[in-house]
Amino acid sequence: MSHIYTAKAHVAGGRNGHGRSDDGHLDVDLSRPATGGPGTNPEQLFAVAYAACFEGALATVARRARVDLGETSVDSTVSLSSVDDGSFRIGATLAVTIPGVTDPDRAVELAIEADRVCPYSNALRGNVDVAITANGRWVAGPRD
Repeated sequence: MSHIYTAKAHVAGGRNGHGRSDDGHLDVDLSRPATGGPGTNPEQLFAVAYAACFEGALATVARRARVDLGETSVDSTVSLSSVDDGSFRIGATLAVTIPGVTDPDRAVELAIEADRVCPYSNALRGNVDVAITANGRWVAGPRD
């Protein structure tokens, strides 16, 4: 394994605090999701990060396969749930749009490979329920 990058950040005040990356590019007030406060909540940050990472993995997969994806996009949701034992869990959905791939089976194949390559997907696998669709077709995870 070859190390590529390390991100560093500092948060003070938890969900109602402030977070900042060491390079200053991310500088954000935080708030709890239920309060609707003026800040961004961690679930929103995670939704953006997972979508961006997955789209990057999809681009890598396409480049390796020499496939033109067109202008891809990923709509993500991250849900926060309470568990009966007092703990909390997150769940995620990714709706991947690949306009350059009109064959639905090929779009699903590419999304499956992107899910295999994506470091966020790999970190979540077995721990978080993640549902993925590509061009509206189910790829992986729980079906609604």
